[in-house]
Amino acid sequence: MASKFGVLTLGDAMITLNPAEKGPLRFVTHFERKVGGAELNFAIGCARLGMRSKWVSRLGEDEFGRVIYNFARGEGVDMSDVAYVQGYPTSLNFKEIREDGSGKTFYYRQQSPILTLQPEDITDRMFEDIDLVHLSGVFLAIHPKNVEIAKRVMDIAKAKDIPVSFDPNIRLKLWSMEEARPVYSAVFPFVDILLTGLDEIRLISGCDSEASLAEFASVNTIDQLVIKDGANGSKLYTNGVWHTKEAFPVTAVDTVGAGDGFDAGYIYGHLHGLSSADKLSFANAVGALVTTVSGDNEGLPYLEEVWPFIHRQAVIER
Repeated sequence: MASKFGVLTLGDAMITLNPAEKGPLRFVTHFERKVGGAELNFAIGCARLGMRSKWVSRLGEDEFGRVIYNFARGEGVDMSDVAYVQGYPTSLNFKEIREDGSGKTFYYRQQSPILTLQPEDITDRMFEDIDLVHLSGVFLAIHPKNVEIAKRVMDIAKAKDIPVSFDPNIRLKLWSMEEARPVYSAVFPFVDILLTGLDEIRLISGCDSEASLAEFASVNTIDQLVIKDGANGSKLYTNGVWHTKEAFPVTAVDTVGAGDGFDAGYIYGHLHGLSSADKLSFANAVGALVTTVSGDNEGLPYLEEVWPFIHRQAVIER
């Protein structure tokens, strides 16, 4: 039975090529093909938690584009507003892992198919039966035009009284903080739920203390300021009060995608009316479970996995 709650997000997706061997990429000859992308990870995370999840995007009319389309559709994501385009190859990224565990990511997305998406492609019809819109800073960083697309999305959402969540998801390989800050400043007044890492919000706002962060939320009329801090847990500022929740102890093998999973978990909690503490707890649990599996989205849990995990941890703590 489909959830009564529908979520819409939009953005680029990529084929991720993970090295089969460690060391500089020039010596690596075998790669494992995966599917990645912050917004698509979020959409998959929401679908696995039982929500109706719509992803708006463009894919290259090529074999990799078909891989992404079929993968996302197989995860239950609504692909009705995803189109193939010619002349724009599906984006790629290659990961490099050194012997000491450090790594780099090399992006090949300069001619991303998402560049063909135009503001006029965003129509009222897309928002039918949608209860929340989620945007990411990755989409904004790809091309200046995307700011106008995001603005149109937020305008329609506001006109329909649909709340907007936003994750800055800073990618300094795509743009500088000097370029990003004014864009974020233009977006924040439209945002109801800001889901940000602690380091990210420090870079964006210069705020560090709870008092200054609370002032930042007030100035930008952000109803829920959610701060992700990895193994240190998370906190939420809303209605003049801070709420804090510790992280769940897990053995992390890969933190990629954990933030996207946290976002999906928090939005699940928000739409289902959980308390502030329970929203953080649920989001922390989803994020923790993601880290226990290698891959961008392989570890995103299903709803029937999350509640037992939370309950087991509660028993252990007692």
